[in-house]
Amino acid sequence: MFADIIVDITHEKLDRVFCYRIPEQLEGQMKVGTEVVVPFGRGNKETRGYVTGLSEKTDYELSRVKDIIRIADESLAIESRLVALAAWMHDYYGGTMIQALKTVLPIKRKEQPREKRRVRLLLGEEEGKRQLDVYLHKNQKARARLLAALLHQPEQEYDLVTKKLNITLTVIRALEEQGILALESEREFRNPVRRRTGKRQEVQYTEEQRNVIETFWGDYKAGIRRTYLLYGVTGSGKTEVYMEMIHRVLQEGRQAIVLIPEIALTYQTVMRFYGRFGDRVSILNSRLSQGERYDQMERVKAGEVDVMIGPRSALFTPFANLGLIVIDEEHEPTYKSEQVPRYHARETAIKRAEMEGASVMLGSATPSLESFYRCRNKAYTLLELKNRTKSLELPEVYTIDMREELKAGNRSILSDRLKEMTAARLGRGEQTMLFLNRRGYAGFISCRACGYVVKCPHCDVSLSSHRGGRLVCHYCGHEEPSASACPSCGSTFIGGFRAGTQQIEDIVQKAFPQARVLRMDMDTTREKDGHEKILESFADGEADILIGTQMIVKGHDFPNVTLVGILAADMSLYSNDYRAGERTFQLLTQAAGRAGRGSGGGEVVIQTYSPDHYSIRMAAEQNYEGFYEAEMDYRELMGYPPVEQLLAVLMTGQDEQLLEKAAGYLKEYVVRIDRNGRLQVIGPASPYVGKVNDVYRRVLYIKSEEYRLLTEAKNRLEQYIEINRGFQTMRIQFDFNPMNVF
Repeated sequence: MFADIIVDITHEKLDRVFCYRIPEQLEGQMKVGTEVVVPFGRGNKETRGYVTGLSEKTDYELSRVKDIIRIADESLAIESRLVALAAWMHDYYGGTMIQALKTVLPIKRKEQPREKRRVRLLLGEEEGKRQLDVYLHKNQKARARLLAALLHQPEQEYDLVTKKLNITLTVIRALEEQGILALESEREFRNPVRRRTGKRQEVQYTEEQRNVIETFWGDYKAGIRRTYLLYGVTGSGKTEVYMEMIHRVLQEGRQAIVLIPEIALTYQTVMRFYGRFGDRVSILNSRLSQGERYDQMERVKAGEVDVMIGPRSALFTPFANLGLIVIDEEHEPTYKSEQVPRYHARETAIKRAEMEGASVMLGSATPSLESFYRCRNKAYTLLELKNRTKSLELPEVYTIDMREELKAGNRSILSDRLKEMTAARLGRGEQTMLFLNRRGYAGFISCRACGYVVKCPHCDVSLSSHRGGRLVCHYCGHEEPSASACPSCGSTFIGGFRAGTQQIEDIVQKAFPQARVLRMDMDTTREKDGHEKILESFADGEADILIGTQMIVKGHDFPNVTLVGILAADMSLYSNDYRAGERTFQLLTQAAGRAGRGSGGGEVVIQTYSPDHYSIRMAAEQNYEGFYEAEMDYRELMGYPPVEQLLAVLMTGQDEQLLEKAAGYLKEYVVRIDRNGRLQVIGPASPYVGKVNDVYRRVLYIKSEEYRLLTEAKNRLEQYIEINRGFQTMRIQFDFNPMNVF
């Protein structure tokens, strides 16, 4: 028997597998993921590696194949399972094995551990007082000051002693040598969760919630592990249901992972879980320091954490006995990785759960079409929460046609009705949220005379207007001063299309000077705790109006918000993406769901130029199933996922002609290997952004009814690219069912 082994994942140049012979005594003990020690290189240096495949024959000359030395002594079973998951990801999504391993394995670089030090008095009170007299008599002020403090409080933090009492380490060591005190230290894990006090309120579950919990638990106790979709309207208490399921799984001695779509959701989510599970909860996200991330993995290995919360990277938490994976807001596109391997957290979670005997719970008020489609096809089990908790009603929704506002002479981005309703909230001390799917002053500059748009000379995208008269490219960072006349026709009718959050903030402050306004977007949340500070301020009633981008409409629960205004609702409707209708419906429904979560009821104003589009009509009605039927008709007609499967092949290179020719060769090759005519090839074409930082881009789309045929095509293309040296100057990536059309 032979094993394919990948060694030392810290070196990109070793990104390939090496073949080793399995000694007779180790046969039967090897499986994908096993960590082994092998002789490597000319000096046969003992090197660790992971088994990525097993076979009964090899293409190498047998005399050159070395034997595996042994299985690594302290090899962790969990790491073996994660390596096996990486092997599946490599096969399923493409990319290299090294990229898959770096995605799933916990942090390899050891960080400096943090120690908690304290000073403890060893003398009794009487003996201590006698020693204090000695120090005072000898005029040893620092020693006397330290001993006096310890007589008052016999155990003190080292940092407090050195900083507040101004005592040096030399003084502490001197007293330690005299046997007067002990300097003690213990390992302290960095914990990114700020400790909060507060009692957990007992929850009275609705009949719907109880039915969902008991259905899940009945299956779990019977040893049945399924993928469930919890489809519940906004405010129906999905989080409480998750927590009860997790509580029961934890009582069985197992652990749980809770995935949330992005950092902005962490604050409220963690506080709710912390109230239920205390210190057994931890978080992972991109804003943690390397030390904090390292310590969370160490806490997991030490058995100090039972529940890990975070975005998609938290999926690879090395729990030894995983019992449940929850994916909240499962429809969110952020669950799809933009880096190779371009994995989707939903599919990868289901695979990990299958490997570890765990269940998967997907949850959303606006499920992705893929998940609802799989429920209809019985691949997932559908659980429903059709009503809000506490007998609260869904908010009343008003759709405002902005074309009519313009005819009536209102040129403001705020409709007259939204202004009136906001003023009424301010008068009653209630809160308002204004949602805009745009960022800052990032409007493009165009000429109203000839239509010319100012573009980046390197990236083929429009430059964005920023304060201070600067035009900036958000891809490569190119900057130039704003133009006062059109470079194409010379007209002075050139200016920006401004509908950013800063612009809305200015308009709102002028319309309601008495209002306290908070803005939440990429610019105001750059610092580490930016999201948390803004959300905490708004939750504490320190602002009347919260203006923001998508991050304010996802999952937050503010009982005093009784009005949500959705500005430019259709801005995302006509993008060059087949998912545009689904994205718009989800955003509007989620935004509307922020209103009326307290006892005061809620109202929503949707401002649009396309009030008759089914995405907007169904969002106003909060009618997911009506939207699903209309959108699926469109997907079936066009052959888009989830009805058919789609593979994007993205090619980049600095030589445009060579790239065009290579893309043509790839298309010809796919047509040649598709003997049964079951693949449809579209393109190659220049994507929406055809050039970034002087690197050209081309994309090829391959469609099929069967995912398996696309993975086979991907594997054949990878082999074709590897043996043809002409492709070496290009970067070629594969993306299955992409979340964004390139």
